[in-house]
Amino acid sequence: MQKIYKKIPSFKTEDDERKFWDTHDSTDYIDWSKAKRTIFPNLQLTRKPISLRMTTSLLAKIKVIANKKDMPYQTLIKQYISEGIDKDYQVF
Repeated sequence: MQKIYKKIPSFKTEDDERKFWDTHDSTDYIDWSKAKRTIFPNLQLTRKPISLRMTTSLLAKIKVIANKKDMPYQTLIKQYISEGIDKDYQVF
């Protein structure tokens, strides 16, 4: 027997939609077995500047490593943070 799915309501704001999905199961509204993977090649991730305090000696070491790898030091910092998060996130 085929499952009957509920109609997704219209939302006035993203906050309303967020609250709705926090309290409802999407499998009551969407047939995920028919979902297809897609790629958004032009999607730009939102970036937010932050301030990060570190010792001058640590920053100097990072800059040396970045120079040896021929990459900007901020990119190297982001790479290190991402790798650390990915490693720790797998624990969950």
